[in-house]
Amino acid sequence: MTRIGYQIPNFTYPGVGPAELFNAIAKQAAAADRSGFDTIMVMDHFYQLPMLGEPSNYMLECYSTLAALAQHTTKARLAALVTGNTYRNPALLAKTITTLDIVSGGRAQLGIGAGWFELEHDSLGFEFGTFTDRFEKLEEALQIILPMLRDERPTFSGKHYSVDSAINQPPPISRIPVMVGGSGEKKTLRMVAQYADSANFTCGLDEVPRKMDALAAHCERLGRDRNEIAVSKMGFCVIAPTVDQAYQEAKSYMLGMGIDLDAVDDATREMILGQVWWGGSEEIEEWFVKVKDLGLDGVTVSLPANGTIPERIEQLGEVATKVFG
Repeated sequence: MTRIGYQIPNFTYPGVGPAELFNAIAKQAAAADRSGFDTIMVMDHFYQLPMLGEPSNYMLECYSTLAALAQHTTKARLAALVTGNTYRNPALLAKTITTLDIVSGGRAQLGIGAGWFELEHDSLGFEFGTFTDRFEKLEEALQIILPMLRDERPTFSGKHYSVDSAINQPPPISRIPVMVGGSGEKKTLRMVAQYADSANFTCGLDEVPRKMDALAAHCERLGRDRNEIAVSKMGFCVIAPTVDQAYQEAKSYMLGMGIDLDAVDDATREMILGQVWWGGSEEIEEWFVKVKDLGLDGVTVSLPANGTIPERIEQLGEVATKVFG
């Protein structure tokens, strides 16, 4: 289960073309692997997300990427944060996760969510449907995927999916941990309580106590021990040896998105930087302590501004391990 996760959120780097791209990604994964992160993750998207870049920015298919990263890492689990359930038939996804587990020597983790990026669905021909449709699909998919990952042969006939004595051989090497992504209190956290080993909150820190209470209530209703579920908090970070360096690297990244932090008014600058955990090791440690003090078990972090610098990943891993290790 994820307590200290590292996510690689973007694949567009200055001066790096398709031929050099995987090497740049593999260096990040290797740095995270040797720096104490227990899980390495990539997004399951085909277009870059609005808060990180243009839709036309480079994006690699996540499971091909994770299988390749398995050959450049030795300890960390490998996962999507999170798989969009709408992009794959659930039986195919079970086979894909199993294959990742085998090629990684037992290090696969299933992160899965209902799917949400409408532009991506509409542009590429994936059925988006309603909010209710997507959550119905997710729950049906879990009733197929999880038994297949446990070396069972499920038969299931639902509104959206069906299988008949579905075979998944060879079975996974490990018992594959399951993370259901998202923070929705009624549907998502109920599915976490019913099906998952871990959750990852994307909400603000001020919302965490309410989310934790909602998860605990679902666990109580379902007869699940809440302590069996590890809960981490997602955060975008910019870490550097000094606060000034962190600011300069954040500024350089934002310039690439058309925003000059030095040119905007104070309120706008504060709003932008308020969405990021940034600074030197001491400042990042303070953020992580805040997360831990809320009763969360860990963090899942990314370095969109400077993750291509291995030393930044190592510095972040050192701080995360100090707080949550």
